[in-house]
Amino acid sequence: MTPRNPAKKVPATVITGFLGAGKTTLIRHLIENAGGRRFALIINEFGDVGVDGALVQGCGDEACPDEDIIELANGCICCTVADDFLPTMQKLLDRPTPPDHIIIETSGLALPKPLVKAFQWPDIRTRATVDGVIALIDADALASGRFAHDEAALAAARAADPTLDHDSPIEELFEDQLACADLVLLNKTDLVNAGTLAMLERDLAGETRVGVRIIRTAKGEIDPAILLGLDAGVEDQIDARPSHHDNEEDHDHDDFESFIIDLGELDSPEPLLAALGEAIAAHDILRVKGFLAIKGRPARLVLQAVGPRIQHHYDRQWQAGEPRASRLVVIGQTGLDRAAIEGLLKAQTVPA
Repeated sequence: MTPRNPAKKVPATVITGFLGAGKTTLIRHLIENAGGRRFALIINEFGDVGVDGALVQGCGDEACPDEDIIELANGCICCTVADDFLPTMQKLLDRPTPPDHIIIETSGLALPKPLVKAFQWPDIRTRATVDGVIALIDADALASGRFAHDEAALAAARAADPTLDHDSPIEELFEDQLACADLVLLNKTDLVNAGTLAMLERDLAGETRVGVRIIRTAKGEIDPAILLGLDAGVEDQIDARPSHHDNEEDHDHDDFESFIIDLGELDSPEPLLAALGEAIAAHDILRVKGFLAIKGRPARLVLQAVGPRIQHHYDRQWQAGEPRASRLVVIGQTGLDRAAIEGLLKAQTVPA
């Protein structure tokens, strides 16, 4: 069988998946288990403050020094291909010693197909290839129905007004990410029982192309050899991967919005965590992530929320000269009551 990469182009792996699926955790695992390969990372975030890049930078691994971690914030990569992504790729490929493998973490709201099409750009296609598209799925979120319509509610709404647009931007995005995937990782399986996992796998098999494998993972832990070296040459077969947005001339993310909440130091995280739980339930927030400064603690507290599930842990020491401040990024569907959310959370802030 003839390899798809006969010219030894630099392989690139696109890691996609909805908000909070565990993409950054997976990338850290890949870096820690690089096996001598030198990676370059392109990390994209929805909104103008990067949290994922900050979680990867400073991990101290020779496989991916900080200068090889490139962050593209302030917009989804699928909408800023020409302005941001292509120049970034050209700079990486123009280096005297290009990376062995490029790993691209898309925003949780990004469509993978426009990004893959960018590899057809003349100056890119001769030097790089999409080795594979990996779709991460949050098993716990999928089991709770966060990516699917409530069919009973839809039927009632259609009966009341058949002219209403019932398309779900979350469901469409989820389906587009699956349709483009060469491999699906059903992640966070430690949060779901075996019977539910089997049901989820059956459902996912109906949403993916024939031959696409579904692998269970927890905390993104998987042998990098399974993900890297797929040799799919995705850019040459992208038209065979359908998308809800194939007929759109331009794609936007008007269905979603994000904003930043700046907080001071906190006496303890518990009051803020309780308030955050209330805000998520009341305002249907999709994702919250960021860092908190806790008085008396030398390390920063990483906070991650996906729907109602809130997790936090201390990661690294605050660096000399680094402001000890708390900052959260809030993401949801358009129409979030920013003032109410911000007021609820800031009520828990104790000035430094």
